[in-house]
Amino acid sequence: MNIPNAPLFRDPIYDGAADPVIIWNTVSKEWWLIYTNRRAAVECQKNAWVHGTDLGIASSSDGGKSWTYRGVIEGLDFERGRNTFWAPEIIWNDGLYHMYVSYIQGVPTDWSGHKRKIIHYTSTNLWGWTYESELKLSSDYVIDAGLHKLPNGKWRMWYKDEANHSHTYAADSPDLFHWEVVGPVITGFPHEGPNVFYWKNSYWMIIDQWSGLGVYQSSDGEEWIRNGIILNESGTREDDGTIGMHADVHVNGDNAYIFYFTHPERFEGVEPSYKTRRSSIQAAKLELVDGTLVCNRNSPFDLFL
Repeated sequence: MNIPNAPLFRDPIYDGAADPVIIWNTVSKEWWLIYTNRRAAVECQKNAWVHGTDLGIASSSDGGKSWTYRGVIEGLDFERGRNTFWAPEIIWNDGLYHMYVSYIQGVPTDWSGHKRKIIHYTSTNLWGWTYESELKLSSDYVIDAGLHKLPNGKWRMWYKDEANHSHTYAADSPDLFHWEVVGPVITGFPHEGPNVFYWKNSYWMIIDQWSGLGVYQSSDGEEWIRNGIILNESGTREDDGTIGMHADVHVNGDNAYIFYFTHPERFEGVEPSYKTRRSSIQAAKLELVDGTLVCNRNSPFDLFL
């Protein structure tokens, strides 16, 4: 069996791996995990540890069972200074990688109150990236891009718009370079991290609602129906005893695997410290039971990306 490690990965430098995305490197012929490299191990003012972040890289040559830290993506700066990169979304299309990453200028000490942008880069090998543009979307406070192609052939991007109640908004593109805002998609309560995938004849959207991961289902990728919630209860594996957060899903045939992060030692009433800041990336298998998407994070499974 190819049972993955638990935790799947911890960043060995800053111990703050979060917001994972899984992508096949067509050049090195291995799987890459690219993530927000939060600086959990750094004692700094207030919430500066979640800013000034690079995008970390880990690679796997055994189908995703184990991962090796490879450093960070360099050369993303398009303006001077130490700046902030969060929550990458990366897709492969027609011989080119496209990355859409959340960007904040500088290293703020507070979570909120700072403009957030989504920046587009392209690459042929995942190491070297070319700046393409800053996307003009529904506000100046947008993060957490998630992409999938619709049945009509257009690409759709879902993202969190913090200026509009932290709801999920969408934009469409015919070519991944030019985007037109569609408007709100998931409303009613604040959330983040939309991730969309196609599996078992349906489109699925996972959102992070900070109490587990909300699940939505769609026949066309445009109209969504609530399907349930997953990873809202504690697991029994190492570093998996808290809610799952900001996930990516990889589909391989009939199998769908979810990659998410946890704050293993963050509990209500515990004073903030390195222990409450640190995070771990985990993997689990998704199942469809009587039409409902479920995830038993405690159940052993074979992982073959």
